Amino acid sequence: MNFECFIALRYLRAKRKQAFISLITLISIAGVAVGVMALIVVIAVMTGFENHLRTKILGINSHISVKNYEGTFGNMESIRQDVLEVVLPRNNIFNLVRGKEGDAKVVAATPLVYIQALLSSGRAVSGAAIRGIEPDSIQEVFSVGEIVRGEGLKAFENYSESEIPPILLGKELARNLGVAVGQSIQVVLPSGTITPVGMLPRIRTFRVTGVNTTGMYEYDASLAFIPIEAAQRLLGLGDKVHGLEIKVSDIYATDGLATAIQKRLGFPFWAIDWQQMSRNLFSALKLEKFAMFIILTLIVLVAAFNIVSTLIMMVMEKNQDIAILKTLGARDKNILRIFIYNGLLVGLIGTILGVSGGVSLCFLLSRYKFIKIPSEVYYTDTLPILLHAGDVAIISISAILICFFATIYPARQAARVNPSEALRTG
Repeated sequence: MNFECFIALRYLRAKRKQAFISLITLISIAGVAVGVMALIVVIAVMTGFENHLRTKILGINSHISVKNYEGTFGNMESIRQDVLEVVLPRNNIFNLVRGKEGDAKVVAATPLVYIQALLSSGRAVSGAAIRGIEPDSIQEVFSVGEIVRGEGLKAFENYSESEIPPILLGKELARNLGVAVGQSIQVVLPSGTITPVGMLPRIRTFRVTGVNTTGMYEYDASLAFIPIEAAQRLLGLGDKVHGLEIKVSDIYATDGLATAIQKRLGFPFWAIDWQQMSRNLFSALKLEKFAMFIILTLIVLVAAFNIVSTLIMMVMEKNQDIAILKTLGARDKNILRIFIYNGLLVGLIGTILGVSGGVSLCFLLSRYKFIKIPSEVYYTDTLPILLHAGDVAIISISAILICFFATIYPARQAARVNPSEALRTG
């Protein structure tokens, strides 16, 4: 150990004439620890919530949607095979850092027909977004949610054109319509048949075969599923569809894969990934996360001001010691290092305590889930915790850097102490 570190440790441990300085040192350590701990917990909660929300959204939506500028398109099987052959090589440093091995590729695809319609049960009327789905391939791309009542997609597999087509309703949508499994509802399309008295809406009867829930109120209150053949007949599309929904092996490579798919299919096809579809939501979450990082960093800054005041008072108390060290041959840079090391030790101890406390609290919150929140608002009934080692490293380095910058001014003042004046006044 060099003598600067040795003396810095002695100054940190030694009993001073003024106990007030020791108290401020302890407050500084506690301030850094509380700030680091608060940062770790808050960032872990916000990262966990972002991940939970992403999982919820991607659970009911695809990773990439392929659509056509003309509205609908046929030859779906050929297009699906072309899409399934798209591969994106991992040849950039970003993927290597993330530890992703192998190429990003399309793993599944399913066609969809989209319908905006009114649902009428005779008791109530509600607008809905109806998806015409292929029951065999839909579950390879995304989930329709948890089936709470009825058969679910089993009724879709056994459906024939001669019977009333089945429909799967969201839990809140079924509640708003006041219908139960086995009852019939009418699907009303605004565009219908032109008659001498005007446009008559197109009305078809469907049988409720199941009720599902995604855990998200907006989806449960407005989403319904029907077999794709029934949707095509309802709209008169023949064998055409509105889009091809795609699942990929890496959700963070969807932008590159979407571009590759669009190039492979060519005009008039276009592709959009989940990051573009939910850009506003996740941008707001990232901005909020960054804002919380800045706000909670102020706690560490307050502790850093305490470090400044502690070191200034220590310099005033140790004037004679500094003078003696200089007369023994210590240079200004040695004195500078002594007080920088002293302040850094305070910051380092506080950071270690804060990291230990933050990681422990995150573990307890994740393990025992003793904090409950309203699931109707946040889509989960407990705090979601997701702690990344990278976040902990960034917080720790930021805290230590703040403490380092706080030591520069007092350390420079200590290095400027004149030995003759200090010994004479002492």
